[in-house]
Amino acid sequence: MKAKDKGKKKQKTYMKITLKSMITFLAFLISLLYIVIFYNYYFGRNKVYASETVSYEQAKEVKISQAQEIDLEKIIEQNAPKSQNEEYIVEEKVLEYLTKYRNNKDLPKGSIQVVQEGREGKQEITTKRIYQEGELVAQEQIACKVTKASVNKIVEIGTGQYSSNYQVKVGDKLYVTSDRLSVMLEPNEQSQKVATLTKADELKLLKIEKEWYQISSKGTIGYVKADCTTYLDKQPKEENQKKNTNTTQSKAQLMSKLNFAMPLNQPSGLTFEQFKKVLADSKDVNKIFEKNAEYFYYIEKQYKINGIFVAAVGIHESAWGTSKIAREKNNLFGYGAYDSNPYNGAYHFSDYPESIDLMARVFTKYYIHPKGTSIYGGEKAVGTYYYAPTLSGVNTKYATDKNWANAVYQHMKYLYNKL
Repeated sequence: MKAKDKGKKKQKTYMKITLKSMITFLAFLISLLYIVIFYNYYFGRNKVYASETVSYEQAKEVKISQAQEIDLEKIIEQNAPKSQNEEYIVEEKVLEYLTKYRNNKDLPKGSIQVVQEGREGKQEITTKRIYQEGELVAQEQIACKVTKASVNKIVEIGTGQYSSNYQVKVGDKLYVTSDRLSVMLEPNEQSQKVATLTKADELKLLKIEKEWYQISSKGTIGYVKADCTTYLDKQPKEENQKKNTNTTQSKAQLMSKLNFAMPLNQPSGLTFEQFKKVLADSKDVNKIFEKNAEYFYYIEKQYKINGIFVAAVGIHESAWGTSKIAREKNNLFGYGAYDSNPYNGAYHFSDYPESIDLMARVFTKYYIHPKGTSIYGGEKAVGTYYYAPTLSGVNTKYATDKNWANAVYQHMKYLYNKL
């Protein structure tokens, strides 16, 4: 019994040691596993595997890749074919009226009378614009549709035997020259209309306010446009000639006003005869400026613009009337021409006075007066391209050539020196 008991005791001890050992061993393995995981997590990412040892001098020769800094989309865009797009724009614009001049031998030489006021119309202009990489590189007018017709202005010019530079004064008796003349409550187009007069109606001048006269007629007092009236000058020819002499400025007086920064929204002050003199020139091989010199005088009277400036622009743009556009389209200014297709884009006029008159109005309305300024016919200046009433100011938007203003000034000096 004792021997059996002793054997059983030894067996139990053996079994107890074996189980404890196994538990210890498993604990060791688990601990080892945690150590490996910990080590790899914190130190494994910084390991460097090299197949060979590199010296310091060799390391300096190693080129580091810049792949992460390359903008692949930008490279593709730079190497892609250059894109060109076309855009068609339809805009409603003002259709400027034209001015028709006709002679009247019953009026004093050099005088002008408006017998019909002009009215603007409306037009739809279709323009093709070409863009290269998003930038506008060319544009061309390809279509024009008149949506509201304009009404031509009609002006009679005196071709009588004597000249008259008479300046009306308060108290004078005037007469209506247009077929119909509106009498306004205030001196502007937006004012209330109080009466309508007809051609040859008699007026008494009460007050002068720039291009408006306050008058009384048929029991009505109001304002009318000055250029739709006339003073019937009954004085003898000799007395009129004396007045002409007194009002004519000398060459020295006129030259004293000439300078590069002179205001272009003021008349030159040249007389009818002086315009004829300075625009008669051997360079004018087709006699275009010589035959139309009087119209540069008329635009001064109507639009308060320097007529010599307008003539100088025409001389510069048409090379003294020899350009194809000037000869075939009666367009001395290249009006309407685009750089991409100048000939086809340029406007066609029925005669040279139309182009001279329209260009004077364009300069007056858009270039040499700030927005809102009262100009011809009771209108207000739009001032779209106004920077200053000078050559440099006009040059800002009128011409891409930065030397344009200086070139025009040289022509002005040439003409003034012929006085």
